Amino acid sequence: MTQPDSFSTEVGHRRSARTIGGGELPDRARALLAHGYRVALIAGHDDGDALRAVYLFTAADPDRRVELHVPVDRARPEVPSLAGLSFPAGRFEREMRDLFGIVPAGHPLPRRLVRHFHWPQGWYPMLADAGEPPAFGDVDGPYPFRTVEGDGVYEIPVGPVHAGMIEPGHFRFSVVGETILNLKARLWFVHRGIEKLFQGRRPGEALELAERISGDTTVGHTLAFCQAVEDAYGIPVPDNVHRMRAVLLELERLYNHVTDLGALCNDVGHGILNNHAQRVREQLLRLNDHVTGHRLLRGAIRPGATRLDHVPDPAKLAGIGADIAEIVDLALANTVVNDRFAGTAVLTRAQAADLGALGYVARASGVPVDARNDHPFLTAPSGRADHPRTDGDVLSRFLVRAGEIAHSITLISDLAVELVPGPASASAPARDTTRSGVGIVEGWRGTIVHRVEAAPDGTLSRVKIVDPSFFNWPALPVALADTIVPDFPLANKSFNLSYAGNDL
Repeated sequence: MTQPDSFSTEVGHRRSARTIGGGELPDRARALLAHGYRVALIAGHDDGDALRAVYLFTAADPDRRVELHVPVDRARPEVPSLAGLSFPAGRFEREMRDLFGIVPAGHPLPRRLVRHFHWPQGWYPMLADAGEPPAFGDVDGPYPFRTVEGDGVYEIPVGPVHAGMIEPGHFRFSVVGETILNLKARLWFVHRGIEKLFQGRRPGEALELAERISGDTTVGHTLAFCQAVEDAYGIPVPDNVHRMRAVLLELERLYNHVTDLGALCNDVGHGILNNHAQRVREQLLRLNDHVTGHRLLRGAIRPGATRLDHVPDPAKLAGIGADIAEIVDLALANTVVNDRFAGTAVLTRAQAADLGALGYVARASGVPVDARNDHPFLTAPSGRADHPRTDGDVLSRFLVRAGEIAHSITLISDLAVELVPGPASASAPARDTTRSGVGIVEGWRGTIVHRVEAAPDGTLSRVKIVDPSFFNWPALPVALADTIVPDFPLANKSFNLSYAGNDL
């Protein structure tokens, strides 16, 4: 059978592109999906005289990336919907409609996703001529939450303002007794216009913005952005830079995972283990500061270059790993922890695959998606962490995180042997042509994708960002069906999804 990308033009690292008409889109997308590709990104573009929709499909073993570009008439901005072929595609399409006004014709759920119902109709903020936001008018609503009716059924609204220091999100529970029948998570209360803030900046000027897309994912987003810039501008990256970046990526994974292991124990009343986990987290943050000069690892990565002030000490990492392993063993030996974790908030393998789940959420359900192996940037494979349980429950997500901590420590220790502290960089100049680039990185939550387009003057004309939380938020309500309301904080923490990474 002919490969669906065999007649496309090579445009970047393992990436080909083809411009097609809207009528061709469904058949080409169907062929790519049938060949094992997934929808990694859909982005709207304003090219001045016309609009454009870009569809990025990726596949593993080997690493492959295919783009479909569909020109869109400004007078009738419409593309065929792919929602019937891919659940994530349907959400990207709704986002594109809200921000660019490009209508996904035939979408089964065409209501707003990003723009809340007080946003005025007909104003699309990502268009070049959008101008300043108009005054918000009357609410075009209310939001159509699903109504669940029956004897004993009632609703529990939570948020969007919460008691803790977290970002806003509204959760509408339909329950009978304590059992959740349906949950709707309503997000995008703080759409920040991050992607538009990149436009017109040079890559070096945009680094601080990339580092702050989601505060706990500095390395993941910065590295994906730098990879996309390097792909677009033709900047080669030496192996030593790749190794440094891999170390930083795993350091970020470590401090976030151990934080969540402790928080999960805390949610079932085992506060002492949370205290120990936070103690280890502080050790890791101090290690980050020692390695890069910043506790959250900011300032270490830039296009074509990376800097380490010091190489992590494998002996110190081994001690931290033993400490974390003891915390995990104590948690699993506690019958209350085990009872609360096991069988709670199950996301089946089929559900995870259908929703396009990523990261530890997917791996805990038996879907082995991992950009470290699917889209590697190291010449030597990083291997796979041991995932002893893939039942899709809270316990599985806990154990997957524990296994990845051990894998991260081993990987850092192996890479540290070849590292020399100090700056490492490439010397090739950037190209002065209009180019695009894609960066794919396995952040601690899952696969992060950035796509950039560069203008001839070297500035960024479009940056599209995909955090794994965009894929994983719809999985949380699915996992919570038939879970009791008191287990919502526990289940929510086991997913630990980013509001900031979603609400761009």
